[in-house]
Amino acid sequence: MLFRLAADAVLLVHLLFILFALLGALLAFRWRWMPCIHLPAAAWGFFVEVTGRICPLTYLENYFRIQAGQSGYAESFIEHYLLAVIYPAGLTREIQFALAGVVAVVNAIIYGWLLLQRRARMRRIGIRVS
Repeated sequence: MLFRLAADAVLLVHLLFILFALLGALLAFRWRWMPCIHLPAAAWGFFVEVTGRICPLTYLENYFRIQAGQSGYAESFIEHYLLAVIYPAGLTREIQFALAGVVAVVNAIIYGWLLLQRRARMRRIGIRVS
């Protein structure tokens, strides 16, 4: 029972990490220090997708599932839990590249918007921005 709960907790952390890697830049609107945490997480998500690696959290979840008497899974977290809904045909290298691109583009847009907002705010209060 404890191992199953641990596996489910890792699953939840994994999902939250993916959401953070994709959309964590939005938190920088509230906390200026957030890019220091978010950018490495987004870079890791991009790296995992581009290289076709399986995230270590997948291995940890599988370990706990096997210890709990359940079967683990051989594919990635995204393929096992999300791909059947989003991409029924299965995870391909092309899809992984597309997912990496989505992470990069979404974050570039959010950080670009954030920079524009900060520059506009600085101009409004009279600070010269080059």
